[in-house]
Amino acid sequence: MNKKMDRVWYAIFTMPLFLIFLTIVIIPFIIGIIYSFITWNGIPANPKVFVGFDNYVSIFQDERFITSAWNTLKFTILALISINVFGLIFSLIVTAGFKASNVARTLFFMPNLIGGLILGYIWKFLFSDGFKQIGMLTGLDSIFFNWLINPNFALYALVIVFTWQMAGYTMIIYIAGIQGIPDEVMEAAKVDGANLWTRLTKIVFPLLMPSFTICLFLSLSGAFKIYDVNLSLTAGGPIHSTELFAMNIFNEIFGYGNYGLGQAKAIIFFLVVALVTLTQVIITKKKEVQM
Repeated sequence: MNKKMDRVWYAIFTMPLFLIFLTIVIIPFIIGIIYSFITWNGIPANPKVFVGFDNYVSIFQDERFITSAWNTLKFTILALISINVFGLIFSLIVTAGFKASNVARTLFFMPNLIGGLILGYIWKFLFSDGFKQIGMLTGLDSIFFNWLINPNFALYALVIVFTWQMAGYTMIIYIAGIQGIPDEVMEAAKVDGANLWTRLTKIVFPLLMPSFTICLFLSLSGAFKIYDVNLSLTAGGPIHSTELFAMNIFNEIFGYGNYGLGQAKAIIFFLVVALVTLTQVIITKKKEVQM
């Protein structure tokens, strides 16, 4: 009787969440798959014409989408490295035991609390006006200029802003991992004469693999799906040099009215993100060390 009641209460509490998930995720995803096989401009009065796999074939003939895929790949690799390097460095700094460590944690984490759109507009001002003024005052105008209007530098500006936003978040995860390392292990390494670099590479980093798994996953998925910062900072420019996956899909659907083609791009986008992130999780999970 108790087991039956437990199942009833379990169903009562989980069913609303399941219905919400079904309504806002599963059903729209299935509808999106169906839409990827039709051509439609989004106007209800116009017919939806079934075209089979034509939309998927057209994707690989779309030079702008190929360019956005290449931009996304470069951005993701750069952001993945920079976010985790700075997040790890920040975590090592604030766990070193100095007096202002709590203040440092707050300052490092604060950018993550700012919305992506607002963050993009703040840095847009800094890159356009701030960098220009610094270049004029220092004479280093070959470095300090408006990166956002230069196709060769705009993507790097996007990486800097995204890193500034996400590094503090990964820092928190790395801090949790560092604090989970037993003090006895570190003390024993010091007694055996291991220097700082040896302790980091032979003890800290291997024991941080669960944290690496989480942070790499969040960095990868976040970099692939970035849209708000991309929109407010560069809007895909100049000359589409910073138009990433999500923005290209949004523009295809709501800018050009190609709902079928845009949805086909979204399905490809989903498969790519799922494949890359699952592969990363599997690889890093195998390297985790059990305490």
